[in-house]
Amino acid sequence: MIVVKSREEIELMRESALIVSKTLGMLASEVKEGVTTLHLDKLAEEFIRDHGAVPSFLGLYGFPNSLCMSPNAQVVHGIPNNTPLVNGDIISIDCGAYKNGFHGDHAYTFEVGEVAPETKKLLQVTKESLYVGMREFKAGNRVEDVGNAIQKYTEGHGYGVVRELVGHGLGQKMHEDPEMPNYGKKGRGKLFVEGMVVALEPMINQGTRNIKQLKDGWTILTADGKPSAHFEHDVALVDGKPELLSTFAYIYKALGIESNEEDEFRKVPLVI
Repeated sequence: MIVVKSREEIELMRESALIVSKTLGMLASEVKEGVTTLHLDKLAEEFIRDHGAVPSFLGLYGFPNSLCMSPNAQVVHGIPNNTPLVNGDIISIDCGAYKNGFHGDHAYTFEVGEVAPETKKLLQVTKESLYVGMREFKAGNRVEDVGNAIQKYTEGHGYGVVRELVGHGLGQKMHEDPEMPNYGKKGRGKLFVEGMVVALEPMINQGTRNIKQLKDGWTILTADGKPSAHFEHDVALVDGKPELLSTFAYIYKALGIESNEEDEFRKVPLVI
């Protein structure tokens, strides 16, 4: 069942989402060669708690850490460890924060040093597909309209769209209805309704869409060992249109990136 949020609840969710955004922005300056993912995880937990929130992932379904850290061929759900990042890596950092009774949950795939051009292209297309899908999250559309848009855009570049893992509704629980696949057929799935909040998160592989799981019970890998990219935003349906609750602006500020990609999804300009 879809849990509709009031305007007041959506604003509380924006606060939770922006704590995640600020956490990812802090980490953007720390993601570099020689740093371990376990160190980044500890920084994130401290930062989240310092901002009056609790890490959403820590203990969720038994997950042992505050961040899902998934480098290179890992798609999602990687467990932080003591292996240092190396030049040329990419790493998806998925973060959640719980405050005022609501979760924020989004992700960004970072580059470490000099990344291969074909990997940069994968990241670019995957991030672009997030906004392509977001434009279909509007009154009158259905769940698979979003997935169809993401699928067409990424498969058009020759990439594989993971089927087994999907986006989701978000609220007082980390995972609510509806599931938001990154593939689908136009006109299918649940109808979008005012006040919905979803986490859209394309997980796109450079090669095959097929995946496998490590024996740790968490880490998901591409079946062919090629890189995978993952970007995620929290979005509410407000006045029939997608309204971004999260932002990559803190990341871009840390990395010196100029971008207006989020502007069309905000009624009020974001002040950081």
